[in-house]
Amino acid sequence: MKEKPNILMIMTDQLTPFLTGAYGHPVVKTPNLDKLVENGVRFESAYANSPVCGPSRASMITGRFMSDIKCYDNASPLACDVPSIAHYLTVQGYDTTVSGKMHFLGPDQLHGFHKRLTTDIYPADFSWNIPNMKPGKTMFATSVHARNYSTPRAGVKNWSTGLKYDEETHFRALEYLRDRGEIESNLTKKEKQKPFFLMTSYHHPHDPFFAPQDLWDLYEDENIEIPEIPENIADTYSAMDKWLIVFQGNKQIKNLLDPTSLKDLRRAYYALVTYIDLKVGELLQTLKETNLRDNTIIIFSSDHGDMLCEKGLTGKKLFYEWSSRVPLLISFPDEKYKGKKITEPVSLVDLAPTILDMAGVEDRLPLDGHSLMNLIKESETTEREVFSEMHHEGVYSTCFMLRKKQYKYIYIHGESPQLFNLENDPSEFHNLAGLPEYKEIEETMKARILAQFDPDAIKKDLQQRLLQRELIKESMEINNTYWDYSPEFNATQQYVRRYSKKMNK
Repeated sequence: MKEKPNILMIMTDQLTPFLTGAYGHPVVKTPNLDKLVENGVRFESAYANSPVCGPSRASMITGRFMSDIKCYDNASPLACDVPSIAHYLTVQGYDTTVSGKMHFLGPDQLHGFHKRLTTDIYPADFSWNIPNMKPGKTMFATSVHARNYSTPRAGVKNWSTGLKYDEETHFRALEYLRDRGEIESNLTKKEKQKPFFLMTSYHHPHDPFFAPQDLWDLYEDENIEIPEIPENIADTYSAMDKWLIVFQGNKQIKNLLDPTSLKDLRRAYYALVTYIDLKVGELLQTLKETNLRDNTIIIFSSDHGDMLCEKGLTGKKLFYEWSSRVPLLISFPDEKYKGKKITEPVSLVDLAPTILDMAGVEDRLPLDGHSLMNLIKESETTEREVFSEMHHEGVYSTCFMLRKKQYKYIYIHGESPQLFNLENDPSEFHNLAGLPEYKEIEETMKARILAQFDPDAIKKDLQQRLLQRELIKESMEINNTYWDYSPEFNATQQYVRRYSKKMNK
């Protein structure tokens, strides 16, 4: 029987591929991601199935669309009866472990994983629940989140909650790999450990963009590009754009689009991308040192991107390329498919069936995603279509995106749509929706979205769930109950102990 591969999945948060050396940026330094590209497969058009953290991650680990599993926003619980990658792999004989950020909401904080090595960075209850729309009132209160995209909130800070979290996440992941390697080295040829699926999930380069001084200094003499924003940009904004401008509080930040502030924002982001790259390098080196690399598949991605003031917009939650596109790299242990570039659109919902294929899991329930292995092997002939959804957290209606071939269609229920030809208009400045020559394309893509999703049913279900969450949130606050995960460590079995079977030499 062929030995099953180990799988190391490295996740980041809010990483746009456009600002990585691995995707061709001339300034941003990502030598370790560059090695993954050189020795593996790079997906040129990979997308998040929702451009917001919680729903995107839920979709990714289950292989299901977020509206199918009712994960509409960052305060949506993932139901315990929805199978995840970890459930399948556990049954297949894998040791399933996660270190770092998962955005699990609700009492189930494992979702099939054997263990978690850290708690989550954000609360597991409904503390961040966003209120439902009430008659005669706006759905959302305005915020000043956009302040994270301007100085002094974007700049140098040698220690922060985010850095503290990522350092713990990284340490625990390295410790896990080193322990695996040490055990492996003491086994006989007939003895075998379970294969592992380790998900290492970092917070960065998520805002606030606080960069350590040494990495900030790395870009002191570099050319820092800033967005080119047309004077008439406001005339091109969709309903989604306008809603999120209010929700993020963009207009309250006076220096948001000031060139000096924009340069500081990008410089801090460059530094944090390099911070993540250094972590990737240490993981790769540890795999090599522990002799685990020869049987480990590495997957690198992010849950979504970040506008970083492109088009004058901040954050995620939009279907534009900077917000919805993600890096996706896969490196096989034998350098099979080395240097391969895949241009066909794919999405994170495809990762679950891909990983199950890698692990030889044939018996599975229906999934919305489609394995990428046939694309990698060049045995797939169908044209792929990619869906993304955004229904809450700053938008007033159910919103969908469909990418197929060079076209991207954005459907905002009850509002004007957008259609872009990404080959001719990669910056998405020219909306083709409503033009007679694109009528057939627009109607076909709209029909495909409405065949896959029911906007009214989704909105009705979302509003009901928001009311339910508000009641549960109030009850939990009164009872002082919580769901936050607390990792367990048995210190009596660590290091050198009288009764430990394994002694450090």
